[in-house]
Amino acid sequence: MTEEQPIIIIKKKGGHGGHHGGAWKVAYADFVTAMMSLFIVLWLMNSTPKKTQEEIAGYFRDPKGTASKKGSEGKGPAKEESKEKKDDMKALKSDLTKAIDQMTILNKVKKQIEMTITEEGLRIELVEDENGTFFESGSAVATPMLSDILKVLAGQLSKLPNKLSIEGYTDAQPYANGKSYGNWELSADRANTARRVMQENGIHDDQVSQVRGFADQKLHMPDKPFDAANRRVSLLVQNLPKPGDKPADKADDKPGDKAGEKAEDKAKAGDPKVATAATEAGAPAAKPSAAEPAAPKKAEGGLLAKAKGLFSHK
Repeated sequence: MTEEQPIIIIKKKGGHGGHHGGAWKVAYADFVTAMMSLFIVLWLMNSTPKKTQEEIAGYFRDPKGTASKKGSEGKGPAKEESKEKKDDMKALKSDLTKAIDQMTILNKVKKQIEMTITEEGLRIELVEDENGTFFESGSAVATPMLSDILKVLAGQLSKLPNKLSIEGYTDAQPYANGKSYGNWELSADRANTARRVMQENGIHDDQVSQVRGFADQKLHMPDKPFDAANRRVSLLVQNLPKPGDKPADKADDKPGDKAGEKAEDKAKAGDPKVATAATEAGAPAAKPSAAEPAAPKKAEGGLLAKAKGLFSHK
């Protein structure tokens, strides 16, 4: 009897390896987030103004915020943008127009508010009509309508660092009491009235640089000197001074002034040859000292004598 061979069955275990967890999901989410951020930045760079593009680019160049152009979180660009906007007269004109449009009570007088951008800045003119919308004829007392307009303008202009020049104008009609009070006084008083109303509603005392009256010297309608449109109050929002600009009172001396100073110095030194030249240049002639007697006057003749003869009363 033979022995039976044992049957050996080998079972192999199949299946996946060990469990890897969900770490790959975190990495994939970070990748998708980074790609989404990249596409958003590319879209902003393509659809925003150039100024914003520069700020975004500056932020990525220096995320710590030390760059001259950076994101909206920094204080530097916000101040620079605000300063540039304040000096941008086109933007200021647009803002003032929107503010006036929002006041329904000013709908009737919008045509009488003229804004023009000049080399000096933004000029805002409140042009009068025959009905006396802003001032009664011959009066410097502001009407309620003028006060309302000036309040709106003061609320907007008080936010700016720009200086203001306020000017008054009249037509060519002579004032009734022209001997003691005329168009010059009336135009200056109207400009002062506008200044007081604006300063009572937000304009700083040091923001007004000039208050002037021009009477009828600069007519709004030169072909119609007696037209009511010549009566107006003008507000000039002056441009901000650029670096290096010199104030008018600190301008360089003219050559003639320096020549006069030199002549005056020589005249004081006692040089008789330059005494007359110093006087003609604007410097007083040197007075003779007590020790030296004054030179005798020469006989007048020539053109001077003839001129005096013409004006003498016989």
